[in-house]
Amino acid sequence: MWNKPEDAQKVMRERTAIAGAIEGFERLEGAFVENLELLEMAEAEGDEGVAADAEKALAALRAEASKRELEALLSGEADGNDCFVEVHAGAGGTESQDWAEMLSRMYARWAEQRGYKLEWVEESAGEGAGIKSATYKVLGPNAYGWLKTESGVHRLVRISPFDSAARRHTSFASVWVYPVVDDSIDIEIHEKDLRVDTYRSSGAGGQHVNVTDSAVRITHIPTNIVVQCQNERSQHKNRATAMAMLKARLYEAELQKREAQFQAQQAQKTEIGWGHQIRSYVLHPYQLVKDLRTGVETGNTQAVLDGRIDDFLEASLAAKFTGGEKRAGKKG
Repeated sequence: MWNKPEDAQKVMRERTAIAGAIEGFERLEGAFVENLELLEMAEAEGDEGVAADAEKALAALRAEASKRELEALLSGEADGNDCFVEVHAGAGGTESQDWAEMLSRMYARWAEQRGYKLEWVEESAGEGAGIKSATYKVLGPNAYGWLKTESGVHRLVRISPFDSAARRHTSFASVWVYPVVDDSIDIEIHEKDLRVDTYRSSGAGGQHVNVTDSAVRITHIPTNIVVQCQNERSQHKNRATAMAMLKARLYEAELQKREAQFQAQQAQKTEIGWGHQIRSYVLHPYQLVKDLRTGVETGNTQAVLDGRIDDFLEASLAAKFTGGEKRAGKKG
């Protein structure tokens, strides 16, 4: 521990997390026993007021216990890490690019509501509106654990504001979530396997984009993974960030491979790619957001687009540990 301070810090973080979990369980257990005894006493003495208070406290404890049960599922190798979120517009021009920007905003708002921090890495503006792509880092406890099931294709159905004939359009955008990895994880990358391109930032400016000649795109030839960064004015800094993203993508690919092998006997492997829709957002002719994996749905589409997606995250996370059983019927 003294010889490797970085290992000591990691161990202390793990110890703090475990101690916090144990402390939380003991507090819940003590409050449960206390309120259960209080309820039994109130019922024996016919004190309806005290009984009602005890029942209310027990209901609150049940809700907290359910939340902690879900948090306990965040025990994967990289679940506690920060993460990168990539959003890419599908085919369809301006309509899909606008949808990609709406999705990017949804995740950013979700992160902000949880008190997480955002660091923008790359944003490519759309041709008429929206974005072609965006990448940002989400920093906070269990950021990757919460968002990892959001990788996939998201489908939007609405009356397009860009169609003068006011016709209904279906648009697609893909989301990719992968963990930030620290230096203690050794990912071997050979220079001969990389193609590095530099280019001028293509965004429209503003807080997320610096229009310079220092943007960097790195392609990992064996896997065809492409990462890019343009948020710094220094090409050196952009390359360092892009390499960190590539390292994270390769690590996430290895995690996906391990999970696929582990779940092969149940045929639970989930492909991330075009044509594999995980959620549908319908704004016309009715209002409905439905997760196609878990069956969770809500008619409050505006709340979802404003970042209130916890019901979907919790259901998909739980489904990974229950064989993918749908929770049809749960509505927000």
